[in-house]
Order: sequence, then structure tokens, then C-alpha cells
Amino acid sequence: MSLFDLKGWMQVHLDRVEAALSDAIQAESPAALGQAMRYAVLDGGKRLRPLLVLATAEALGDAPQSVAALNAACAIELIHAYSLVHDDMPSMDNDVLRRGKPTVHVQFGEAQALLAGDALQTLAFEMLTPQDGSVAASAQASCVALLARASGYQGMAGGQAIDLASVGQRLSEDQLRQMHRLKTGALLLCSVQMGVACVAGAGAGAGAGAGAGAGVSDAAQTALVRFGQALGLAFQVVDDVLDVTADSATLGKTAGKDEAADKPTYVALMGLEAAKAYADALADQAMQALADTGLPDARLAALRALTATVVQRNN
Repeated sequence: MSLFDLKGWMQVHLDRVEAALSDAIQAESPAALGQAMRYAVLDGGKRLRPLLVLATAEALGDAPQSVAALNAACAIELIHAYSLVHDDMPSMDNDVLRRGKPTVHVQFGEAQALLAGDALQTLAFEMLTPQDGSVAASAQASCVALLARASGYQGMAGGQAIDLASVGQRLSEDQLRQMHRLKTGALLLCSVQMGVACVAGAGAGAGAGAGAGAGVSDAAQTALVRFGQALGLAFQVVDDVLDVTADSATLGKTAGKDEAADKPTYVALMGLEAAKAYADALADQAMQALADTGLPDARLAALRALTATVVQRNN
């Protein structure tokens, strides 16, 4: 059995995503706003969320050159980028380093950073709704609904609000899990769900959540949701571990900032070794969920490999 070439697979898709994002954000814009947006998005980041969209769509039989999946991949990366721009600002996390370079507000000023984040958010939904007939209206509607919920007060923004309100507090494991399910996990789960929606269009199956497609079996949809949930939480647990074990140069962002700010983390809650073991257990849950989809192993190879990289990463 041949080993899956994750590096080669990623490079092909990363090149497509980078080119599409670069085309979508023009440097020529009012008062150089596009320059700040490009600075926030291009040439940096793991691109895990867009890769999950594309890998999920391919697992369900989507063509590698699908316009719908590429647009959804870019859209979720734009939402992720906007959230980082705003999270880094002095009014929230007050960070000066992101993706190995000064944060957007340090480079361009707070007002321009705020506007860049706003513009990236709205551009995401513009990319999901092309007017040239290249993406079915049902897929557009499903992806817009999924991304809006995942990024709003019931998802990422709500999780960030809990995070800011929990500084200096001891959260229970259930409270911490809920915070991370919203703040980080919602967009990672949404990546998987949009991959489904791009293939199958609108029409939710049982247990699949809003936007899942009617052309994919209920069992596969349910298993993919479980996969996205486990992977999303594993990602955050690993983030908590890296905050205390890696240096800023490796992370590309300020190391130790969660501990310094007295934020609730899995390391603070259960200790370093237990947190590492929990991340491994969540990765096992994600792998089992992939097996439960009933999809061919060869089509799941990219999702399996991405899951392994989430737990084994050093930044």
C-alpha cells in the first residue's frame, strides 16, 4: 500500500488557495485598505481550515478543481484572518506578533486594522456567492448559513467573549470545553460541513447540522460532524500545550501569553502531560469518526493525514 503524499497534496491546494485569495484582495483600494488586508491574509498561516474544506469535499467525491469548494476554502480563511486581526488588538488580546511578523494594528494602526478585519469578514461572504453561475444557489445558501452561524455569537465570536470574560477564573472542564468548542472548534467543524455542502448542496440530513447535503448518506454526515468536533477540540488542546512548551520564534506568535494573562487553558486545568494525552485521545476519536463514515480509505487519506498533523505540529 502506497503512503499518502500529504506534502504534495497540500502544496497543490495551498497554491490554489493562495492564488485565489491574492486575486480576491486587490492592493489598489481606498486609503490603502487592501494592503492591510493582504498583509493579514497572504503568505502565512497553516491554512488548516481551507485544507479541511477541500479534503472533505474530495473525500465525498468532489472534483479537485471544484469552484464551490475553493471559494468556501477561501471564505473560511478570510473569516479566520479577520478574527485574528481583531483578537490581536489592544482592546482584546493586545498581541504584537502573528505568523512571525508584527500584528496588523502594529503595522498599520488600530483604525486600519479594525477596518481590514471588517472588510475581510464581508469579503468572505462575497466569495461564497459568485454571480457567474459557477456555484449552485443551493450550495451558496448552505455555505453562507454555516459560516454565519460558526463565526457569530453562537460560534467563534461567542467563544471569544467567554474567553475575555474568563480571565483570572477557574473554569470546569465542561465550561472550558464549551468555550473552545465555540472559539476555535466552530470554524474547524464548519470547514468540514462546508466541504459536505459544496458537494451535495442544500438539504440537511439527520444529525448533520444546518447546511449538510442531501446527496451524502446520513451516517457519513453524522460521522463527519463528530470528526470535525473532535478535531476542533484537539487543535485547541494542542494550542494550549504549545503555549507553554514552544518559543515565540517557532510559534510565530507570542509564547506564554495565555499563562501570563491568567487565561483558562487545558494545561492549567489538568496539567501538561494530561493535556497531551487528552489531545491524543481526541485525535483517536477523530480517526474513528472517519472510519465510521463508511467512505473508501483512499478518499479519507488527506483527512487522516491532516488529523495527525494537528496533534504532531509544533506551531
